[in-house]
Amino acid sequence: MGQSQPPHNPLELDDSQEHAWVEVIQKMDEVYSDLLAREVDLEDKNAELEEAHDFIDSILEAMSDVVIVCNRQGSIIKVNRPLLDLTGFQETDLYGQPLNILFSDAFKTAFSKLVPHPEINDLHDFEAQLRHKEGNNVDPVALNCSLRKNAKGINDGLVIVARPVGELRQAYDALNKAHGELTTTQSHLLQSEKMASIGRLVAGVAHELNNPISFLYGNVHSMQNYAKKMKSYIETLRDHLPQEVRQTLEDELHIEQVLADLPSLLEGTREGAERISDIVNNLRRLSFREGKSKDRVDLGGIIKTAVLFASKGRSSNQSLELQDNLFVQGSTNRLHQVIVNLIENALDAMGETSQHDIKIRCLHGPDCVELYVRDYGPGLNEEDIHKIFDPFFTTKPVGEGTGLGLWICYEIIQDHEGQISVRNHREGGAEFKVSLPAFKARAL
Repeated sequence: MGQSQPPHNPLELDDSQEHAWVEVIQKMDEVYSDLLAREVDLEDKNAELEEAHDFIDSILEAMSDVVIVCNRQGSIIKVNRPLLDLTGFQETDLYGQPLNILFSDAFKTAFSKLVPHPEINDLHDFEAQLRHKEGNNVDPVALNCSLRKNAKGINDGLVIVARPVGELRQAYDALNKAHGELTTTQSHLLQSEKMASIGRLVAGVAHELNNPISFLYGNVHSMQNYAKKMKSYIETLRDHLPQEVRQTLEDELHIEQVLADLPSLLEGTREGAERISDIVNNLRRLSFREGKSKDRVDLGGIIKTAVLFASKGRSSNQSLELQDNLFVQGSTNRLHQVIVNLIENALDAMGETSQHDIKIRCLHGPDCVELYVRDYGPGLNEEDIHKIFDPFFTTKPVGEGTGLGLWICYEIIQDHEGQISVRNHREGGAEFKVSLPAFKARAL
């Protein structure tokens, strides 16, 4: 009898089947590993997208301007916090809503045209009113509209950036104010440089003129004494001449007329010499600047004294508005000279008019003391305002002003580290303004 075979076990695999299963398991491992790698990569990319999304959201939230993003159909897909704060909406209220929901009825037609056509390449700026959630209008805003393009460069929507018009106007006003201050500072610098150059020039001229004027002035005094003696001598000799000879000489030489004119001629020469001497002395005063004084000066007291001094013998009414503690640092005499000059100019400006009123105000600020002297005359010609502090420039008739008074005032105020200016008052007349550093603002 032959040996019997063991029964076949169906769970046992032959070599070919076992090899096939190993390959299947390996493939599954590879697929699983690949899926796992892809999942990790997707998670990394998702984290990057979330980070980019959060970054963009943080920028939008940090902006003070309003931002609205809509698609090509004009539906809102993104807004930022300033818009929500301004209108009272929630982001969920606006998402997917038409752009018109944010604007008043008056602007709906205009903004319906903003939804970009694929062929439109640019848009214009607008001014509009946003609508609050409660239905009332918000303050006007200035809108800057830009097209939003997709990765293929096709117009895919609209980005609107808005800012309240009030803020823009405030920024413009601040810019305009800064420009005005810069222009004023530049004008003061140019004026100071011009004055310094002219001062150096006239210093030399004054020095050269001083000696011959001294000779002229002294000689005129001597000639007046000589004229008296010559007149006495001629009258004595005339009494001893024959009548016919004396008459002939007097007719030919005009002795009577000469004797009569000589005193007035010499007096006029003396007055002219004195006038020239005053001008030269004023010029010499401008050839150097005084050192900085450390005196504590009560400007209010100086003003009161100057008013009495300048208006003495003149019909005038002064309106004084003086605050307390008007203390500056400087020279009492020189500041007195400035104020007297300004008051006298104010009185002269009103000429022959019946009204001789001047208004003087002095105010104390945090860092400076400001003095205003206003007349009620015809004011200044606009083309003369920038020349009013130039030496030898005067609006007075010939012979009534040297044109040095305001120049001297300008130099004195500059020495005190202050400023002086003039303008035509809106209610008529000219007004001078003097600004001086307050005493407490100056270091001792």
